[in-house]
Amino acid sequence: METARITVNGNEAPISPAAPHTTVLEFLRERGLTGTKEGCAEGECGACSVLVARPGVNKPTDWVAVNACLVPVAALDGQEVITSEGLATAGEPGTPPTLHPVQEEMAVRGGSQCGYCTPGFICSMAAEYYRPDRCGHAQSDAYSESKSTSESASHSGSAGTTDPEHGPNGFDLHALSGNLCRCTGYRPIRDAAFAVGTPTDQDPLARRREQSPPPPMATEYTQGDSAFLRRSTLAETLRLLRERPDAVVVAGSTDWGVEVNIRSRRENCVVALDRLPELRELRVGSDHIEIGAALTLTEIERRLDGEVPLLAELFPQFASRLIRNGATLGGNLGTGSPIGDSPPVLLALEASVVLADADGEREVPLADYFTGYRQSVRRPGELIRAVRIPLPLAPVAAFHKIAKRRFDDISSVAVAFALDVEHGIVAKARIGLGGVAATPIRALATEAALEGRSWSKETVEAAAQVLRGEGTPMSDHRASSIYRSAMLGQSLLKLYAQTTEAVSS
Repeated sequence: METARITVNGNEAPISPAAPHTTVLEFLRERGLTGTKEGCAEGECGACSVLVARPGVNKPTDWVAVNACLVPVAALDGQEVITSEGLATAGEPGTPPTLHPVQEEMAVRGGSQCGYCTPGFICSMAAEYYRPDRCGHAQSDAYSESKSTSESASHSGSAGTTDPEHGPNGFDLHALSGNLCRCTGYRPIRDAAFAVGTPTDQDPLARRREQSPPPPMATEYTQGDSAFLRRSTLAETLRLLRERPDAVVVAGSTDWGVEVNIRSRRENCVVALDRLPELRELRVGSDHIEIGAALTLTEIERRLDGEVPLLAELFPQFASRLIRNGATLGGNLGTGSPIGDSPPVLLALEASVVLADADGEREVPLADYFTGYRQSVRRPGELIRAVRIPLPLAPVAAFHKIAKRRFDDISSVAVAFALDVEHGIVAKARIGLGGVAATPIRALATEAALEGRSWSKETVEAAAQVLRGEGTPMSDHRASSIYRSAMLGQSLLKLYAQTTEAVSS
């Protein structure tokens, strides 16, 4: 169909004749916007980062950075995109454009050398620059002043703050966790990030935040035998899935995009769920929290604002900000991966999933959801509508992710704890594990070894030995089975060391 269109840097353009599997990255480069680069084609390097206008948390619109290499361009039908070329302000005829403040700081502070990664960094930095709740000094020279007075007192690069990952201007370096560079050593890029000021009232992209983002659009984009479809309501989508049980359902495409790029997957029918209003609700009730399956992890993080401490521990360790801006809980559970980061946490929280099809809904405890490697009880034509977390929450909680990198890595082992300790006795224990079996699992034997016993060194050491025997860990390029088992036991010892003082007080 010829009706699908996208607005790029203020100019509307038809998506046709792009194939339904064409990514935003390919679409932009074919139109001469070559600042958007392909590095990894897996969403791990950030060279392809662009800005998309999305529903805001604190303002009507947020400028959100996403990986253009993963998102099908048809998924942005009716949406607005800004590339690195669109950030600068056009000058008078015959004069060069005026650099955006982020571009200016990157230039003057030496944040670009070969330049390949720079446009992606620029877009990720711009998303943080326009974050409405970012606070700090209004003037970019505040970084230089703060640095000169505090550099000798800190070797962490904290720019005058006690937290090396946040600048005096409120810039959160985690906004760049999905961007990689091999030239600068990152310090000049951090310097530029910590130097940017706040948007002026004349900034058109800042003003754009005060207006609503483009509304969700029904999309039926077909080229040849392939189609990318989006319905307006959940009921329409469920009817479509009944008619097309072969369809692949996608939300943020952070997993499906890799399949398309790296494994050359092509499907006749892809159905998008990311804009369905019924899948984008978050409700906090008296006995449970319900999280829509199509809310991105970033949206969940900012809307909950720490209300579920175990999720708050998970989010910074889940891939990168670029990925979290697109990834959803529904997608992470829907893939059924045994090394997904959210299932262990949700298992510890005793969460359940609400499954919906054209005949109605059913609620399934997450502990009963996975049936085998990348398999679940979800039937053809059925999708995850929401995740429910019962209340009240366990007061002792922790998420331990063991990986080769601190951030933006796949887990070798993931362990989530949720314990009730009353008067020194473990009244209830829930432990979720990832990376040690064909599916995410509960550590049932360890839970039984803890419950009803004192929260003591002797109990924990005995239970840690039990935990080492949970699951059927395998050896692969990430870790050996022996290492995985050892890390299970060590994680419980770590929890005890971290929480003994808090529990006893």
